[in-house]
Amino acid sequence: MTNMIKKLGRNDHCWCGSGRKYKTCHMAFDEKIERYALQGHIVPGHDIIKTPEQIEGIRQSSKLNIAILDEIARQIHIGMSTDEIDRIVVDMTKEMGGIAAPLGYEGFSRSVCTSINEVVCHGIPCPERLLQDGDIVNVDVSTIYNGYFSDSSRMFMLGNVAPETQKLVQVARECIDVGLEQVKPWNFLGDMAQAVNDHARANGYSIVREIGGHGVGLEFHEEPFVSYVTSRGTEMLMVPGMVFTIEPMVNMGKADIYIDDDDGWTVYTEDGKPSAQWEVTVAVTEDGYEVLTY
Repeated sequence: MTNMIKKLGRNDHCWCGSGRKYKTCHMAFDEKIERYALQGHIVPGHDIIKTPEQIEGIRQSSKLNIAILDEIARQIHIGMSTDEIDRIVVDMTKEMGGIAAPLGYEGFSRSVCTSINEVVCHGIPCPERLLQDGDIVNVDVSTIYNGYFSDSSRMFMLGNVAPETQKLVQVARECIDVGLEQVKPWNFLGDMAQAVNDHARANGYSIVREIGGHGVGLEFHEEPFVSYVTSRGTEMLMVPGMVFTIEPMVNMGKADIYIDDDDGWTVYTEDGKPSAQWEVTVAVTEDGYEVLTY
């Protein structure tokens, strides 16, 4: 069990900040989570569960993140440098009163990740890398606004992309959709993971094991780690108020990856074949999910 639920008296104020007595607010909710924990399941602690006010803060941050990716979609073109994509992010984030979360994060030197073809993730923008006919590129934007974090990425196809690579990008998008179908209260993150992995494998692809999604909202990367190679009925229990990313990295070839020794960030496929990834931030609701950032 993760972050054991703190015991409160029935008449204490609820931990969620509502001001209501615990017995009329989250007591039954906590008791249900406790039953899952006693069965040996991984369950979320209170620190993982967002309040409605916090989710609204993430929702407002997400508006900036979405607007930035929309603008990149309008401007991206063959011959554009990845440094120009970074400049769009820098300028728009500043104009809207936000902060680019990647800049300075564990030493990352830019405001966005641009990952092209066989680059799986964490590609660093640079003036010399120009987008070419046939490229696929993942643009991963993360924004802080009024202290709340949002995170999403999209794939872009430049010019005459090979049909087999177009299919990879499409299936990677479909993996998000089949994963979302499993996001509902009292399901497990493993239910979502298996749906994603099964869909990728059915199309002849593999899912990166070492890198996955994460909780997000009050920090850039929070618990839980979100795998896409685990089994149904495993991993953390999903409950209303959890916020996390779904972002499987789908490889055309094998799942093996390596990190660039020189920059310490850029992740490549071991076999040099293309990789595709889309990312959304999702909140678990009382009856399903809400996509906050896309």
